[in-house]
Amino acid sequence: MALRAHWPVGWRGFRLRLMSRKPEGELRRGWTTGACATAAAHAAFEALLTGEFPDPVTITLPRGEQPSFALARTELGNGFATAGIVKDAGDDPDVTHGALVLATVRHGETGGGVTFRAGEGVGTATLAGLPIPSGEPAINPAPRAMMREVIEAVAAAHGAAADIEITVAIPGGEELAAKTWNPRLGIVGGLSILGTTGIVVPYSCSAWIQSIRSGIDVARANGIAHVAGATGKTSEAAVAAHYSLPLEALIDMGDFAGGMLKYLRDHPVPRVTVAGGFAKMVKLAQGHMDLHSSRSQVDFGKLAAWLKELGATEQTAQAARGANTAAQVLELAGELPLGHLVARRAREVALAMLAGGVDLDVLVVDRAGQIVGKAGS
Repeated sequence: MALRAHWPVGWRGFRLRLMSRKPEGELRRGWTTGACATAAAHAAFEALLTGEFPDPVTITLPRGEQPSFALARTELGNGFATAGIVKDAGDDPDVTHGALVLATVRHGETGGGVTFRAGEGVGTATLAGLPIPSGEPAINPAPRAMMREVIEAVAAAHGAAADIEITVAIPGGEELAAKTWNPRLGIVGGLSILGTTGIVVPYSCSAWIQSIRSGIDVARANGIAHVAGATGKTSEAAVAAHYSLPLEALIDMGDFAGGMLKYLRDHPVPRVTVAGGFAKMVKLAQGHMDLHSSRSQVDFGKLAAWLKELGATEQTAQAARGANTAAQVLELAGELPLGHLVARRAREVALAMLAGGVDLDVLVVDRAGQIVGKAGS
């Protein structure tokens, strides 16, 4: 998997995507690890049957696209063939960009069909709630289907049996996986082989939201009764310490408060904590469900009015209206419990989205990681 960008799919948070600034202009798409593994498996199986590696190798993706991949490594040995492809993620900030994806094929047991093994740098599922059973290689169902399809097609073209064992490896993948969602999702030993379409869409929000859903699915399947969604590392560390929550209970909500709350509404857990920095929680309190700076803004006039509710002077309220950042307003509040008021208002908004049935609390965290506001149980 990779940074919020090997973002996860289905369990693509298994890939954590870097929150780097999106470049201007049209962005170049790339290929998922699943597409690379499929092309590598195709080339390796051709070589196992014919002694020759097709280079480049062309595959058909689920939506009909037919990309060609140059081979970066080939090896033909006694009873096996290996092909490798360097992943090109396009303009997406994916930490698996440039990684070598290897597929080694061997003949399997007669009638066994296509089977999968995890090689170096590819993880193994250990928790319920993922789309693959515990103990299986962390190869997503869609890439498995793609690989089965190309193996069966090549076998049919050469009059051979499609009883093949595929080992997928990504050298260095275990180190990359430490930067992803894999540890909290119970995927150990490396990355996941991902992708439903085979195509990486740069800066795709849907991938992050799918990661949030995967985290909730894993928590529910493993009986975790209290989950916490946080906007970033500082607030996540604060909420984890405050409640002594295990890693599997922590949801990397990022800016997608609405995406998390909507999924929890239909897939509830008994208790939910929403934690975030002061500015992000102000946005939630003011009714925004997407907390990214390019898609929602703090209403400083409303924030100044909240200060007045708490007894601030008109001079302080005026300074708040002209503030450059929400953090400045928090400073202006001084001893006034502005953080707690923001937490209460954010909780009201979140509860309305959840439509009841969940024990919800909100934590507001400052830049130093201190909890400056709390509302709920």
